Amino acid sequence: MLKPKVNLNELPGFEVPSEDAAPAPENEFQNSKKKKKGSGGFQSMGLSFPVLKGITKRGYKQPTPIQRKTIPLALENKDVVAMARTGSGKTACFVLPILDKLLAPTNKATPGKNLRALILSPTRELALQTLKFVRELGKFTGLSSAAILGGESIEQQFSVMSGKAPDIVVATPGRFLHICIEMELKLDNIKVIVFDEADRLFELGFGEQLREIVARLPSSRQTLLFSATLPKMLVEFAKAGLTDPVLIRLDVDWKLPSTLWLGWIYVRAELKTAALLLLLDRVLTETTPQAVVFAATKHHVEYLSLILQKAGISSTYAYSGLDPSARKIALGRFCNQKCSVLLVTDVAARGLDLPALDTVINYNFPAKPKLFVHRVGRSARAGRAGRAWSLVAADDLAHLLDLQLFLGHQHQLNTPEQVSESGEACPSGVWGGVSAAALELRHQDVMAWEKNHSEIEEAARVCGRGWQQYLRWREAASADANRRAKLTAPPTLVHPFLRDAAESHAHADNLADQIKNYTPRGTILELGAKNDSPMSIAMKNIKHKHGKMVQRVRENKKSQAEGLASAELKPKKTEVKRDENYIPHQASDHLTETGMAVNFMSGAGAAELDVGADSGDAARAQHRQLRWDRKRKKMVHYDPDGGRKMIRTESGGRVPASYRSGRYAAWRRRHATDDGDGDDTAPTRHASEFRPHWMKHNEALANKKATSREFRDKGQIVKERIRKEKIKQKLKHKLSKSKKKGKRK
Repeated sequence: MLKPKVNLNELPGFEVPSEDAAPAPENEFQNSKKKKKGSGGFQSMGLSFPVLKGITKRGYKQPTPIQRKTIPLALENKDVVAMARTGSGKTACFVLPILDKLLAPTNKATPGKNLRALILSPTRELALQTLKFVRELGKFTGLSSAAILGGESIEQQFSVMSGKAPDIVVATPGRFLHICIEMELKLDNIKVIVFDEADRLFELGFGEQLREIVARLPSSRQTLLFSATLPKMLVEFAKAGLTDPVLIRLDVDWKLPSTLWLGWIYVRAELKTAALLLLLDRVLTETTPQAVVFAATKHHVEYLSLILQKAGISSTYAYSGLDPSARKIALGRFCNQKCSVLLVTDVAARGLDLPALDTVINYNFPAKPKLFVHRVGRSARAGRAGRAWSLVAADDLAHLLDLQLFLGHQHQLNTPEQVSESGEACPSGVWGGVSAAALELRHQDVMAWEKNHSEIEEAARVCGRGWQQYLRWREAASADANRRAKLTAPPTLVHPFLRDAAESHAHADNLADQIKNYTPRGTILELGAKNDSPMSIAMKNIKHKHGKMVQRVRENKKSQAEGLASAELKPKKTEVKRDENYIPHQASDHLTETGMAVNFMSGAGAAELDVGADSGDAARAQHRQLRWDRKRKKMVHYDPDGGRKMIRTESGGRVPASYRSGRYAAWRRRHATDDGDGDDTAPTRHASEFRPHWMKHNEALANKKATSREFRDKGQIVKERIRKEKIKQKLKHKLSKSKKKGKRK
């Protein structure tokens, strides 16, 4: 009895074929084929028949948005830089063009130069997944493929790459460069090279290997680069290694969706923990049971984890220094709804895909506007509604004003006085405070936990020192934002979303507002002094002299706080009128021309995103990679090797790129009888196939026995005779000495 067919693993970006679907008649199939040609499907992209047959065999029907944009450009032999998240179907964006290009008659393989496509992946798991995808889609093309991965037998990979090499190689950069140096591989026949998850390649320290591999490639190659973000190092690498690249990115990555609700809460920096607890008590409901909290450093994450544990809120955390398996477990707990809160930093949240997430909270306000969009983009995805809360302190007010300019005033800061709705009906973009009485009660709980538990007290102390270090490397706000922040009065009323929960503390809040807004008539020099004292008399004279100016300053600040046009204390400078012969430095329409320019330089500058470090060690490591360039007047990446080509070996050491250990030469001598000329030998086993350790052990013993039975050549025989002759001469010398000593006695 035949077993039923089992669907293969689902691949990102495609639909799984349904087994129950009945075959369509010929007429219906022809009609559907005619419709698909103009519907933006795979049939309309001009792919060859074997590739389309592999796509149809897997049951793929409609391409994803990133595939619809990338594949036509890749088929036109253009260099592409594409921004795509994990799970968006980006693997097919480079696999399908590679298969189609290698089948073309102009790209036929030449003897000894069969390697024509190279795919570089950051990890072994991703490389094996890509190799499986290549073999499934290229089932009917007749193209061979293999994987070159670290941690496997290098001698087995010698057998794969020697002789008739595979058409497509999926590799990790470290091991592939090692193979290139040992075997002296020539990469001048490579037509396409792909950098998959390029930002992860640079994060893992493969920058030197990538530059060395690119230097060995021909200039006529096609380069495809895929990444979730575009850090500055990656943009510089793309500018140097790509020829007139086309930047493709989905615009939703840098725009706030219309279904995202924003809320701003103004609170003092030392009360942020108490405000977070109050906000979580209100936000975590049956309909929205989970939330993601972003913190600045890993010390904040650990401190908040202990606080939430004492507050009775289940949570888990992740940051860059955490073990990858621990991060995977933490994310799995949150995705399976085993906990309510996920505490992360910006580094750990890169590529975090949680479609069902409803709430994002910024415990520490991000220093860059793009980081804010990157954070809140975790919510309100796939057409769902979401909320994003931000705790804003006095130090964060300038960054908030910069964010408003970056968003193009899409969300104005409305004061609670202008909003009549409260609770769930509160509109987006409102900022307000928290109930002072409730905030004080929560703050007392936090202080008690820090006092009674030594681990929380130590975490709070470390968190404070980490915050001081974070302020050193945090990007400062613009000068204009700092100036406007000093003139912006913070809100004094409770946020409308929290208003109904603060009705019981209304009297205490009103009293606190009155105390905050109280302005004494006398100065500090007049307190406790007599009316005829010298200090009191001097202050009265100064008030009489500058009283009008002080009153005008107070009225000006009050009008600015209310959003009215303020009267300047100093007269405005009259603008100089230029005559018709004046030639400006820039054209009058230079901004319009810059905005209409379509090239990689302008597009990459807008999409560039550097995620800051979340610990002091990581920040110092980033700083050591930079140095000041006098000519360019900016910090550039520093080459510690002084221009020499160095590579990092698998053990972590740095050696010259021309370094060879001679293992390949020894392997060739051992397999000289099997290889022959080395032109027609094909690998018997792929390097990506895992074998148990006992099988490798048995093979090693068999090879050892086989080499021991080999015939010795003339040189080895002569060497052995010389060695035995030396031993005989030494023995004769010792015997002669012993005989002489016996005669003397």
